[in-house]
Amino acid sequence: MEKVVIIGGGYAGIYALRELVKNRDIKITLIDKHTYHNLQPEVYDLIANKSNMADVTIDLTTLCMGMNHDYLEFKNLKVRNIDTEKKRIFTEEKETVDFDYLIMAAGTRTFFPSSIKGLNNAEDIKKLHRAIFFKQSFENQLFEKISDEVKKCNDTHIVVVGAGLSGVEIAAEMAYNSNKFFKRGNFACDNLQISLISSSPTILPGLPKEVINMSHKRLKDLGINVITGSKMESCDKDYIYLTNGTKISQSFIVFAGGIESSTITSVLDVNKNGRGQIIVNEYMQTDKYENILAIGDMAEVRDRKGELLPPNVTVARHTGTNAGININRMIKGKKLLACDPKLDGILIALGGKYAVGNLYGLVNVKGLIAYYIKKYVFDSYRAPLLKLIKKGYARLNKLK
Repeated sequence: MEKVVIIGGGYAGIYALRELVKNRDIKITLIDKHTYHNLQPEVYDLIANKSNMADVTIDLTTLCMGMNHDYLEFKNLKVRNIDTEKKRIFTEEKETVDFDYLIMAAGTRTFFPSSIKGLNNAEDIKKLHRAIFFKQSFENQLFEKISDEVKKCNDTHIVVVGAGLSGVEIAAEMAYNSNKFFKRGNFACDNLQISLISSSPTILPGLPKEVINMSHKRLKDLGINVITGSKMESCDKDYIYLTNGTKISQSFIVFAGGIESSTITSVLDVNKNGRGQIIVNEYMQTDKYENILAIGDMAEVRDRKGELLPPNVTVARHTGTNAGININRMIKGKKLLACDPKLDGILIALGGKYAVGNLYGLVNVKGLIAYYIKKYVFDSYRAPLLKLIKKGYARLNKLK
């Protein structure tokens, strides 16, 4: 029986898994250092109190149980090394897992440049446990402000470094949430400020001009101080220092300045780019090993024209699905199918029930309609997974 292993239970890994389980005659192992699939784009709702932990996670144990595949298992392990010759995975827990085919889907992490001094003072909210910690710290700061408002009204200044999708969305959600908080309570000490720093001449570099303009206007309407064309040079517990000579007081720093691949790619002797992402062919295969594929954020993905595609859920869907299909085809000796990823568009949540975006490069949308389109897209992904974990939970209880 052929053994297929997926390292990483994120969006791309789950899409690959949903294809692989269609083959009932293979053994599938999903490995992840976490017990849950983190619905990363919705973590900002968690911070803004629009959702809870159950809304932004999918339990991987019950998910695998719900797929009702006789030879599917989930292993909560942290991968340490991969022996490509022996086709064996080594983990920190001293457990080994053998494979015939391997899908690398461990995703990316926030890139903290060593050249920026003091980044240990910044928060990385892409990690769920850090997002929860930040949420608690932010709420504690608000509580302290209203507790001490008669005696003093100290400035609270949150600085978000990086004005890509992550930075823009978290800045907007925090601004909207804090504005709503102070307005609802009519608190006197409402001098919370949020600044968004972009090293590029604009926010959201690379996106259509109209989407940038709509987003910029929304951020300004929320009272966010947008600083463009300047990089973070260093920071300490009180201030952030920019390359343009500006010194900004800070209560919290959220760093969203870029990404790099999971460190596990370093153990593979395959072609990688400067961010550690694995360079793949049109079948999602690595350059040296036909049986090792990389998908989602962990791969450098290009479209048919050779254009580099940004790491997002749409690319994860295309590459994950394609990898699952191609492994099943390899096992059956069939011709592989080339991946043809196309971006469906872009939708950006900008606080409350407000979003902006572009659909298929044709139509710009904003406001409530854009918000509901974004919500529909998310619910369309999450709903079938919820059915699977419900089935898995029922199966698990029967086995007890």
